[in-house]
Amino acid sequence: MRNPPLGLYIHIPWCVQKCPYCDFNSHGLKNSLPETEYVAHLLDDLANDAKRIGSREVTSIFIGGGTPSLFSEAAIATLLKGVRQRVNLSPEAEITLEANPGTLEADRFRGYVQAGVNRISIGIQSFQAQHLSALGRIHNSEQAMSAICQAHDAGLNSFNVDLMHGLPDQTLDNAMSDLTQAIAQNPAHLSWYQLTIEPNTPFYSKPPDLPDDDTLWDIQTHGHALLKDAGYHQYEISGYCQPGFECQHNLNYWRFGDYLGIGCGAHGKITDTASNTIYRTVKVKHPRGYMELARPYLDQQTTVNREDLAFEFFMNRFRLVEPCPKQAFTDFTGTALSSVQQASLEQAYDQKLLDVDREHWQVTDKGRRYLNSLLSAFV
Repeated sequence: MRNPPLGLYIHIPWCVQKCPYCDFNSHGLKNSLPETEYVAHLLDDLANDAKRIGSREVTSIFIGGGTPSLFSEAAIATLLKGVRQRVNLSPEAEITLEANPGTLEADRFRGYVQAGVNRISIGIQSFQAQHLSALGRIHNSEQAMSAICQAHDAGLNSFNVDLMHGLPDQTLDNAMSDLTQAIAQNPAHLSWYQLTIEPNTPFYSKPPDLPDDDTLWDIQTHGHALLKDAGYHQYEISGYCQPGFECQHNLNYWRFGDYLGIGCGAHGKITDTASNTIYRTVKVKHPRGYMELARPYLDQQTTVNREDLAFEFFMNRFRLVEPCPKQAFTDFTGTALSSVQQASLEQAYDQKLLDVDREHWQVTDKGRRYLNSLLSAFV
């Protein structure tokens, strides 16, 4: 076993209001935002976790939420300065911050860039009023366009536009209109993913009317062709980008890399080569508990069982379009290829979900369409 690349995820849990489809650890903002206090706790949390990684280089940071763009430029600057003081951050590190159009003030992106952010991910979801309303979003299409213009003008290395499809009462024409408008703005990266109904959300208890399977398939096939014709290549299930603008932080996730997770409810994955063990961590979930009660912020730590390693590895790697090197399985799980059930592989080959050569596994187009069926073979 050897150490994979290492990223850092930072969770900021507050939103103006909770969206009815969202199952992330986010909390509607009821009082003033405790920026200074929370940043101090994030840095204490990181100082504790940094003991586990020694001098390992951190190659990417992703500040997610919630709505990180609720935090001021000064708070993000303090946070990133503190990160650099506590870990060995690569000078070329990709540093992404999630932003929602409805929480932006004029020129705020420029302040984030000055603070050290070099990539923004803008949660637009749709440009159409009826769909934004159904999703509980607080911005409108004009604010969405304004945010994209700010991103273009801010001097970022890259930015991402988040779009959803399969929305309540959405037609093929609706979905293609959203995608066409996004492509016309020329973002380097597009995340285009289907709305799913998750447990413990308002949409789960009162499901909206969603497009039928035939419409969903039409949306996916037409959308993929539209993106391809516009010069975007698909590199993971919902990730499309212009050449060279893949999200490095997400690539590290899907390549079974390590990542520290700091902040309320943040998840982490850490490899301990000395014990040939992979640990998963979860931090205290609620902001009050995290800031008032938690020391050292850790809520759960579990060891990935040896019998689960193949499933966990493939669950991540098979999201990617790129071939999966067999050597990566051995390097990052610490187990031999013989531990992969040959019957599972043969089943996947027979069903044309997977191709294989001497050095790689490759998910087929059919395998990506039926990814859950492919992964079930390894459970």
